Amino acid sequence: MAVQSHFFSVGSVVSWAEAGVGAVATQSMVERSYGPRGLELMREGESGPAALQRLLSEDDQAGVRQVAMIDSGGRVAVHTGPRCIREAGHQVGEQVSAQANIMEHDTVPVAMVHAYDAAGGAQLAERLLAALEAAEQEGGDLRGRQSAALLVVAGRASGDPGSDIRVDVRVDDHPDPVGELRRLLELHEAYRRAEAGDELAAAGDVDGALAEYEAAHRARPDNLELAFWHGVALAANGREEEAMPILRRTFERHAGWTELLERLPAAGLFPDDPELIARLAGTRAVSEPQRPAF
Repeated sequence: MAVQSHFFSVGSVVSWAEAGVGAVATQSMVERSYGPRGLELMREGESGPAALQRLLSEDDQAGVRQVAMIDSGGRVAVHTGPRCIREAGHQVGEQVSAQANIMEHDTVPVAMVHAYDAAGGAQLAERLLAALEAAEQEGGDLRGRQSAALLVVAGRASGDPGSDIRVDVRVDDHPDPVGELRRLLELHEAYRRAEAGDELAAAGDVDGALAEYEAAHRARPDNLELAFWHGVALAANGREEEAMPILRRTFERHAGWTELLERLPAAGLFPDDPELIARLAGTRAVSEPQRPAF
């Protein structure tokens, strides 16, 4: 699910998805209940088209709604009411639907599906973002730009709702929300690699973990969080010379990272070695050698 609008925090209004169930987009004069109720019906076994028709039949304001649903089987249903503000319309493709209202041009939904299809070799989040970028190039929202959101869930439920949400990033108020959404998606991928490093480290795969931490840091070299944990991983595994310049740059930009390093041993996240910590931080050694008496 991806959306952009000249509307504050559009992701909190439009985007609904659940792993192994489906997705719902609630647009135009939004009735948010289409989201949770649509997911509930699909969870209970209704197809996307059947769920949408049932909810529309119960809505005396269906003429101003724009709603799309896709179920876990890939069946797509979409409704653009006749009273939606023009230019309003939708385009359905293979397991995808693009819908828009208050557009500068009526060609936006078609451009979105074409862009989505053209990006077929990419990850789902990238394909969705390509569709939003195509909408912008086609003229986009008549009112301009304000917010955007991107939500991707797993195709099947794992029993762990947290891990089933693959991407969930939002831009609530920004002059270039789609551009900012792309930046956040790239940052999300870097953090995903750092989390993969954590999992490999916990499993005892030191080399694999260090490779993931390095890739995450390399992708976003100015991110202090990613730099810090890359440096910590290096230092904790005997690669102090490589870790030192990374950590020093982090400490120079914000002193709190130095304090955090000193707190890690008590949490079991770094060797309890005051001399090593002092060298990394560039401070005086904690335990100095005794000087001879004269």
